[in-house]
Amino acid sequence: MILPSFTDDYRAAVFGAAGGIGAAMVRALSFDPRCAVVYAGARHAVGPDSTKVRAFRFDLEDEASIGAAAETCSADGLLHLVVVATGLLHAPNLQPEKTWRSLDAGALHRTFAVNAIGPALIGKHTLPLLSKSDKSVFAALSARVGSISDNRLGGWHAYRASKAALNMLIRNLAIELGRVNRSAACVALHPGTVDTALSAPFRVGTRADKLFTPDVAAGHLLSVIDSLTPERSGRLFAWDGAEIVF
Repeated sequence: MILPSFTDDYRAAVFGAAGGIGAAMVRALSFDPRCAVVYAGARHAVGPDSTKVRAFRFDLEDEASIGAAAETCSADGLLHLVVVATGLLHAPNLQPEKTWRSLDAGALHRTFAVNAIGPALIGKHTLPLLSKSDKSVFAALSARVGSISDNRLGGWHAYRASKAALNMLIRNLAIELGRVNRSAACVALHPGTVDTALSAPFRVGTRADKLFTPDVAAGHLLSVIDSLTPERSGRLFAWDGAEIVF
């Protein structure tokens, strides 16, 4: 996939490259002949599939590792694209709540740490590294269920609230970024329902044409990123480019 809106030899970094969507984003970017290098970050370094992919390690819950990762990603110069493709919906001892009776402090802390705090800290360390002379984008994966105005079913308290918090953080970061970098955009992206481990237990009833493979989802999201301008910063966009109201 080619992203024509970015400068020649643009540099990209993907945090969460071991996940389904993150790995697909790395693959797609590595196939773009205009992309000079793709930094691929995960808790355990991912082996590169291309000579232009450079793996690095980071821990979403360890700010020092995030800061070190940002230094690694800027070793060759300023960045043009940073993608945060991380997220937590369920784990062996953590499931989306169907009722307030299931609320648990530990689950709330863990979900917020991964879905909101971690991406915010990645922004803290990478936003200053975005190019100011060419188009640059910071994009974090969010979710439609993080929209307060679109919430009609309730439930999934920790996930909904953590994604809503991420959306607010993205808006805040975008406002501040706009004051210091007029070439940059900072956005949240909703990938739709993707055939990954995150969505696996919750795909019953999803139409076949609305269940995307990771590679298809990555293509959708990169198309949205390619269409962005600084004027569209601070918003949440779905995979098809439609804006989702917070």
